[in-house]
Amino acid sequence: MKTTLMIAASVMMLASGSAMANADLAKSKNCMSCHSVDAKILGPSFKDVAKKYAGDKAAEGKLVTKVIKGGSGVWGAIPMPANAQVSEAEAKTLVKWILSVK
Repeated sequence: MKTTLMIAASVMMLASGSAMANADLAKSKNCMSCHSVDAKILGPSFKDVAKKYAGDKAAEGKLVTKVIKGGSGVWGAIPMPANAQVSEAEAKTLVKWILSVK
C-alpha cells in the first residue's frame, strides 16, 4: 500500500512538473503576452482552445503550423503573428500541453 502511494505521488509530481515546464516554455516564447490558461487576453485562453479542438484528430498539426506561421479568422479579427523563434519541436510541446489544459 505504501509503495503504491509513493508511486502515485511520484507520477503526479512528474505530471505537474511537466505541465509547469510547458507553462514556462509558453512564457519564454511570449505566448502569455496574448494568451492565458483560463482567460481571454488578445487571443483565446488555452482552455478555450483545448475545448474547441477536443476530439479533432488533426488539431495538433493545424495548431503547430499556426503557432509557427501565425493565422487569422478562427477567433476573431485579431491575427496571431508568426513565431519564428519557436522550433517545430517546441511548438509540438506547447500544442500538446495546450490541448491537455482542462
